[in-house]
Amino acid sequence: MGNSFSAGSGFRGAQSEGMWQAFEHLRSTFDNRGGTRGGSRMGRGDVRTAVLALLAEQPMHGYQIIHEIDERSGGSWKPSPGSVYPTLQLLADEGLISAEESNGRKTYTLTDEGREEAAGADASGLWGGSSGAGPHGALPKAGIELAQAAAQVRQSGTPEQVAQAVTVLDEARRKLYSILAQD
Repeated sequence: MGNSFSAGSGFRGAQSEGMWQAFEHLRSTFDNRGGTRGGSRMGRGDVRTAVLALLAEQPMHGYQIIHEIDERSGGSWKPSPGSVYPTLQLLADEGLISAEESNGRKTYTLTDEGREEAAGADASGLWGGSSGAGPHGALPKAGIELAQAAAQVRQSGTPEQVAQAVTVLDEARRKLYSILAQD
């Protein structure tokens, strides 16, 4: 098994090398796990609104909040601890949440003022749709997973396996464009 893929010569080699470059671009475009959604960084107000909305449902600790945002957005928005924990501290300073430490973890709960603030906040659209993982949240996640699989085949596959992967990816691309062509 080869660890690298030589594109070879001729049109087919150039075509497959271009496809691998496109997949690297796809992966970098869709890899939004550092606190972004839909290619743009979420604002502080969005993190604040999401935290209030989640705590309105039940008390949570910081990593639960991060996990819930990731799950509800279908993987398209995973805020970093560096954005969630300062938001929690700010909300505590404003008297909107309280923290209780148990087993070395702080669990955050809305205060009465926090419940009022959460009730007035517009959390619609934060998760990518009303059902949680909306269609736009699922697409980047699927794109990332496809790009990761293609990269793994390129790295570890035999030349024959790489050629099969190129055929599968060509067909997938054609099918995706056919979806847009439907009326």
